[in-house]
Amino acid sequence: MTIGTVDAANPAFLAYVLAFGAAAVAAFASAGRARRIDDPDTRRGLTTLLVASGAWAGAHVGFIAAPAEWIAVAFYEAGLIVGLAAVGPWLYFCSAYTGRTLHRNPTYRRVAVAVFLVIVGMKVTNPVHHLYFTTEFVTTPFPHTTVHNGVLHWLVMGLSYALSFVGFFMLFELFSGVSYRSRSLAVLVLVSGAPLVLDLAGHVRPEILDITYEPIGVAALAVGVLFVYLERFRTVRVAGERDVPVIVLDEDDAIHEYNESARELFPEALVPDALGTPLDATVPRIADRLDSETPIFSIEDGDGTRYYRVSTTPFTAGRSRLGRLVTLVDVTEREQYRRELERQNERLEQFANTVSHDLRNPLTVAKGQLEIVRAADDREELVEVSEALDRMETLVEDLLVLARQGQPIDETVPTSLDAVAGSAWSMVDAREATLDVEDDVRILAAPDRLQQLFENLFRNAVEHGGADVRVSVGPLGDGTGFYVVDDGAGIPEEERDHVLESGYTTNEDGTGFGLAIVADIADAHGWDVAVTESEAGGARFEIRGVEAA
Repeated sequence: MTIGTVDAANPAFLAYVLAFGAAAVAAFASAGRARRIDDPDTRRGLTTLLVASGAWAGAHVGFIAAPAEWIAVAFYEAGLIVGLAAVGPWLYFCSAYTGRTLHRNPTYRRVAVAVFLVIVGMKVTNPVHHLYFTTEFVTTPFPHTTVHNGVLHWLVMGLSYALSFVGFFMLFELFSGVSYRSRSLAVLVLVSGAPLVLDLAGHVRPEILDITYEPIGVAALAVGVLFVYLERFRTVRVAGERDVPVIVLDEDDAIHEYNESARELFPEALVPDALGTPLDATVPRIADRLDSETPIFSIEDGDGTRYYRVSTTPFTAGRSRLGRLVTLVDVTEREQYRRELERQNERLEQFANTVSHDLRNPLTVAKGQLEIVRAADDREELVEVSEALDRMETLVEDLLVLARQGQPIDETVPTSLDAVAGSAWSMVDAREATLDVEDDVRILAAPDRLQQLFENLFRNAVEHGGADVRVSVGPLGDGTGFYVVDDGAGIPEEERDHVLESGYTTNEDGTGFGLAIVADIADAHGWDVAVTESEAGGARFEIRGVEAA
């Protein structure tokens, strides 16, 4: 049987048609599977590459089986255009897959389109200049229209291969940062480049069809990337695109992949043979922290001790769980700060205990002896001594509060402004005064410190505003904190910059530490305190920099 001038029963003819036809079918059939790729840019690039390579291979089938020369030339030119177009989605895929943004750059896109249109122009005008290819009818290895490629063809092919290897370079760069196994990528490179041997052989051997075999290679590359992507490329990308140490585990918590940062962290444990081994046998210090309440471990290096927090997230493909991703985040500065806070808190607590013990005991003894003497002779001088001792005891109490409430805070929790203000009010002797909480909000704070802050502000309002003072608490209108206001006499403007200082007081019986404690509690939270005047002429304290829960 013959089709025009083509012998359709010729084994060589059938072999070529089946080879290019199979490549086309495989590419088109795989395009549906590519929709399972999660990342939209990666999915778009690979799907377009599969469609383009399938169309390119299909055009070759039409070229080989064309019953007339003009039909063969039409199929050939269509294949040239589609084949050139396949370079674009390949680079698009490689850029998206490796976490780059080159494919989104409008300048690169415009340049690519311009170059594509110029080359397409050279191809479709080939009947005029014949610099791209010429045709001839031959009978070996079977009757067909053959093509003799010109200088423009080889220049464009060289450009296409150069651009294609830019994509491979992006992939290799990603693979080089993830464990050591890149054999699957190397195999794909060999598969895509192997047809070049047939291209050269067909140019010099008459028994081999003188045609580009790249559609087969590109289709194999696209299909191979798709299937390898879903199983192996996926883990490579997830691990390689992160600068922090990453280890990918399979369903059995065996090491499936790791990146260069993780290898540098554990150079003796994470070696090529570690792939496939249980995590608890290879890096037990990480395995011990996977589900621990204290997911932090330390490593000694040349610069001292570094601390890492272990976090895990499920690693899935579609609805199937493949394992989990272990990320090691360097929290050295935060951990050092936390430990310094603990040491500082311990020192402050020791100081407070020392003050409490070494000052209170002598004061207690002195007051006891004074009471005995006053029982026998209650002279006026002794009354003044008693008042001085009482003031010393008040100072000691305020100093203890100042030391403890000013300690740095390493943890805050969601706290109700209404609830804490109510608890603080119950601790203040203000039976004739009134408290209004105008609107409740939840903020991040240390509840006991916040209650002490409210207690001191409430006592200050009662002491300076009178027994029947009205106090209001509520959130600031801009959502940056809260306020405490009263309708008392207020604070003179010239004194507002000083009332938060330690020891500053306008009350003869005051210690000057009450509002200083407020300032220290706010500072320990990272808040700011501003002193202004209320609408009623009283004092208004605004606490800003408060984080909402």
